[in-house]
Amino acid sequence: MSESRIVKLHEGLVNKEFSCKELTEKYIEAIDRDNKALNAYVTTTPETALKTAEKVDERIAKGENISLLEGIPMTLKDNISTDGIRTTCCSKILEDYTPIYDATVWKILKNQNAVLLGKTNMDEFAMGSSCESSYFGGAKNPHDLGHVAGGSSGGVASAVGGNIAVYGLGSDTGGSIRQPASFCGITGMKPTYGAVSRFGLIAYASSLDQIGPITSCVEDAAIVYDAISEYDTMDSTSRGRVGSPVCESLKNDIKGMKIGIAREYFDGIREDVRKALDEAVETYKSLGAEIVYFDMPSLKYALPVYYIIACAEASSNLGRYDGIRYGFKAENYRDVNDMVKKTRSNGFGDEVKRRILLGTYVLSSGYYDAYYKKAQNLRGSIVNSFKNAFANCDIMLAPTVPMTAFENGHAVSDPVETYLTDICTVPANICGLPGISVPCGADAKGMPIGLQLIGDSFCESKILNAAWQYENATDKFKTAGFGVQL
Repeated sequence: MSESRIVKLHEGLVNKEFSCKELTEKYIEAIDRDNKALNAYVTTTPETALKTAEKVDERIAKGENISLLEGIPMTLKDNISTDGIRTTCCSKILEDYTPIYDATVWKILKNQNAVLLGKTNMDEFAMGSSCESSYFGGAKNPHDLGHVAGGSSGGVASAVGGNIAVYGLGSDTGGSIRQPASFCGITGMKPTYGAVSRFGLIAYASSLDQIGPITSCVEDAAIVYDAISEYDTMDSTSRGRVGSPVCESLKNDIKGMKIGIAREYFDGIREDVRKALDEAVETYKSLGAEIVYFDMPSLKYALPVYYIIACAEASSNLGRYDGIRYGFKAENYRDVNDMVKKTRSNGFGDEVKRRILLGTYVLSSGYYDAYYKKAQNLRGSIVNSFKNAFANCDIMLAPTVPMTAFENGHAVSDPVETYLTDICTVPANICGLPGISVPCGADAKGMPIGLQLIGDSFCESKILNAAWQYENATDKFKTAGFGVQL
């Protein structure tokens, strides 16, 4: 059973066991000490954090009630806009970019006096599965510094797993919250597309991107999700949370719940991962859940569909980085065309350039029908497959990743295997469905293994409750030995 860090710290603040300033200083000290090893943060904001902490202490001293997230030290992935605070997407092209507005999710949390410790590392423009495409070098796994934290939200996962942040917000386009959460042995949740505003999230692939929480346990994920899942007029795809706060649904009995397993999710996964998942299935059976097995042939198309659509949208979204309006600009050029070419060639990293080129190719005349249009049609087939599945089960169970965290540098030596880490997570993005990863074991080296639960649209309460029940029936979370020891 994992204890809620947020609830524990909230109670400590309310009961005046420590001040918010003292708590914040502990985290700032831990960042100063441990971030050199973890490389989780690319920008730290100690002055902003302490200023907010003083405000929270004043409210407590006056006897005012504070919300659960008020005064809790946290972090944001570096593609979430923060007014007056550098936001780089971990790219040279935005190395010195400072936004003039807040993302809606940060505005919500800032209004609740959340204590922002800084902005965390990520794969450049969220394109990668190891965090190693970052212009600032990759974040390290707190369980073993010789291994990657995962991507693209590797910095948030490293910070939360290493407890140099209580929680953080990441973005998930094809698994970028759930995969690093799995690698770092913590909880990561991708909400339903539209449940959380994307306004202020620097776009990778707009029909797939979604902001969500990375936390130490399921209860904390539910608390953060309830806070940020508001309808936003600034996001045309926003709908907000549907129904009651999800925290109210935690601890509900899951006896009789039908948990679906598509056999295709287990094709090609490593044997130790399969064993951990089989044990998780037995745990759910012991809790009274009914396991339903079925085939879902369309899943084999999910990865190519994802990469075609994501890269196509990226080629469009990243067209704005041309050296004219903001960001890095090449110094020596002959004319405007030469300036744009040199700016983009020098400003983007190799992985980003690969995906832009692929996206431009599949959208080009003569190839649009053969690739992009076909991918969109197949996307519809995958969506229908999940609709049919949820007619026969309440939630679905799958691996988060087919393997555990690989060693630093492996993404360069074997890029194909790195791309395959997304194979179990991309279907939820393609269909806009909620998914959560929770720890379910470890490999022979002690590196964490993740269990993924997927729900129907706006059924976050179901997957969070099922995840909470599993978490509290087992003891799979292990601290990594870094950061603030609570």
